[in-house]
Amino acid sequence: MTKPLTKPLTKRVNDVRWAAVRMLLGTVGRLSDGIRIGYRHGFDSGSMLDYVYVNKARGRLGVGRIIDRVYLNAVGWRAIRARRELLKEVLREEIAQRGGAGREGAGHGGAGREASRRGASGEVFVLDVASGPGRYLQDLVEEYEPGTVRVECRDLDRAGLAQGEGLALERGLKGIAYAHGDALDPRPADRAPDVVVVSGLYELLLDDAVIAASVERLRSMLAPGGVLVFTTQTRHPQLEFIAQVLPNREGALWVMKCRPVELAEEWAAKAGFTEVASRREAVGLFTVTTARG
Repeated sequence: MTKPLTKPLTKRVNDVRWAAVRMLLGTVGRLSDGIRIGYRHGFDSGSMLDYVYVNKARGRLGVGRIIDRVYLNAVGWRAIRARRELLKEVLREEIAQRGGAGREGAGHGGAGREASRRGASGEVFVLDVASGPGRYLQDLVEEYEPGTVRVECRDLDRAGLAQGEGLALERGLKGIAYAHGDALDPRPADRAPDVVVVSGLYELLLDDAVIAASVERLRSMLAPGGVLVFTTQTRHPQLEFIAQVLPNREGALWVMKCRPVELAEEWAAKAGFTEVASRREAVGLFTVTTARG
């Protein structure tokens, strides 16, 4: 007689447990600046990601900084910081292949390859279609001489774009611009980009067909010899906690979907890319895939 009651009882216990966690995080947790940003803008927002990138614990009453440090040390955020470093490494390689030399070193491509693979302006053009504030892209631009790299950051989050614009102005960066735009319905840029980046977006989409269509559409935007760089979340040990506790930018609970990297590579191949390769960041939750051809 007790068996039919087991599942409903377990569900009620779990519901109470998650409600308690939500209440605790929404009250005491708000002493942490990071958690407060998550409740204001969404834990999946560009503003939240930018805060995680800075990785400096802040909070109220002393205990807030302790909570914030625990929060910033969560495995997912550590993996996202590792993903950022891998993305920067991949983008440096792509820029070098197009003849772009950093401030302290020569590019790895020869003059002939530079002439054939860079745009008429002489700049390597990088378009990030879901950038948020784009802090890591600002760091990248700062590594190169003016006129070597141009970055356009797009996002639907106007607050994140404004934050990025303000930061770029403070840093005196000229090679990066911000524009409102939908990553899944991207308008053409003023010229075809050499590199298109999609970082942290596909992990938030639950419909595989939407992602496959996006990969195909972005391929059509690339300049000849261009490359699509995108990320995939292959696993996450805290999926249930996130889906039960943390609100996304739309105010709903944040549900993520993990996928095998082989599926991501299959989307790229079906879109017509002939050279597809993936690397995993150091923590092991995300991959970065490059697709060209």
